[in-house]
Amino acid sequence: MKRSTKVTTIIVIFFIIIAGVIIARTMIGNHFKKKFSKRPPPGIIVKTVEERKFQNIVETFGTAVPIKVQSYNIEKYEILEEIEYNTKVKAGDIVAKLKNRIIRAPFDGVIGKRNFSDDINVSESSVIIDIEDASFLFIDVDVPEVFAPFVKKGLSVDVRFSGNKEKIYKGIVDSIASKIDVSNRSLRLRVKLQNSNSEILPGALMEVTIKYNERDSLGIEGLKKVRPNGKIKPIKAGAKKSKSDWGKKPKSDNKQAKKGKFDWIKNLFGKSETEKKEDKK
Repeated sequence: MKRSTKVTTIIVIFFIIIAGVIIARTMIGNHFKKKFSKRPPPGIIVKTVEERKFQNIVETFGTAVPIKVQSYNIEKYEILEEIEYNTKVKAGDIVAKLKNRIIRAPFDGVIGKRNFSDDINVSESSVIIDIEDASFLFIDVDVPEVFAPFVKKGLSVDVRFSGNKEKIYKGIVDSIASKIDVSNRSLRLRVKLQNSNSEILPGALMEVTIKYNERDSLGIEGLKKVRPNGKIKPIKAGAKKSKSDWGKKPKSDNKQAKKGKFDWIKNLFGKSETEKKEDKK
């Protein structure tokens, strides 16, 4: 065999091998693509579309303080009658009788006691009486400056008391500081909260959730699995979830499988006389 013929033969064999590899890889890829790429559409529970309220939130913490506080520093030797602390008084009621004066409540509230703590000698000789109106509470909170364009006076606020986190109290943004605090890059807000039944004691730590950009929109459940132009499988609410058969081989009829197992032999010798008669009918 000539040299040129050998070279030509080798080149042809080489291209045949390359073509065979490409065809084999394509066939294998199509097989696995056909077997595993046909994922069934996600099942979506069908519910009635309803109008819901959506909003963005800012979460922070603050301390509850009474809406009104009046303090009196009294020397103990001046007190003529024992003061009844933690009792409610009306505006004008007598709070304390002293040697040279009578202290009356300037507004409705509760009589409280606050001792000096820095100087023991002073605390032994003096006492501070507080008249506190806690029917409303103020909560001063700081929010990051990035939320400054969104928070406004009158926004609704959800408040939780650390002693009872299951209950949500309703409040509003009562006032906003006029500038950003440069020390912590935050904006100071004051939240006003009703406390007519005195459930929350002044000084309590409160969890505050300020809601902004509130809007009413149509709400649908189960949209996490949905994609644009994708197919879905509607499921009635309350229906039992069926097991997915994705990736499983379809069950074949045993009788049909047995019947057609040796059909290739018949095809080699042609159809039988009986089959030919049935075809003519």
